[in-house]
Amino acid sequence: MDADATRTGDVPAEELRFNFRSGRLSLALVATVGERWRGNYERLRSPADLTRWYRECGLLDEPVAVTPAGLHAARTLREAIYRVARAVMAGRPAAAEDEAAITAAAAVPALVPVLHEGTGRLTLPGGGGEQAALSTVARDAIDLFTGTAADRIRECASPECALLFVDTSRPGRRRWCSSTACGSKDRSAAYRRRQRTGHDR
Repeated sequence: MDADATRTGDVPAEELRFNFRSGRLSLALVATVGERWRGNYERLRSPADLTRWYRECGLLDEPVAVTPAGLHAARTLREAIYRVARAVMAGRPAAAEDEAAITAAAAVPALVPVLHEGTGRLTLPGGGGEQAALSTVARDAIDLFTGTAADRIRECASPECALLFVDTSRPGRRRWCSSTACGSKDRSAAYRRRQRTGHDR
């Protein structure tokens, strides 16, 4: 999918909310497209949306000045991460161009870790703030795809979600991105189906 081919107009309000149930920064960026299998809703519609995403995902306390070019770069990185994640899940090699796109984004100096009053946080470097933020996301993707969590990447089993997430459960058999959100909805739907089947007998 082209980085800018998602739907930007006539998007339901609930589809514009960011989703942070993936468990990893890089997969949270992937989740800025809603309903990939159906609606393909773009949640990063403007540079301001990406600025807000950086803030809401907890990456930075300070705002990142995002340009239109930076927004396009983020969308391009997002789609490369998505395709590599699908390849990892399928047990097949990722496309060389997708790996190159992630590597190029990660090659730029990342956000700067700062120790302040016993706590650590990330801050923007002196220059190239939006590139540094994107580099941090790309580095998380490389760490995810090459680390022990790679075989824990899952797709939410809910037909209304399909979010990619990292299964951190001990047995590694989590079906939903969230047992209290998608899991609860699916269990409720299954219960209603059983009730209807029972009444039809």
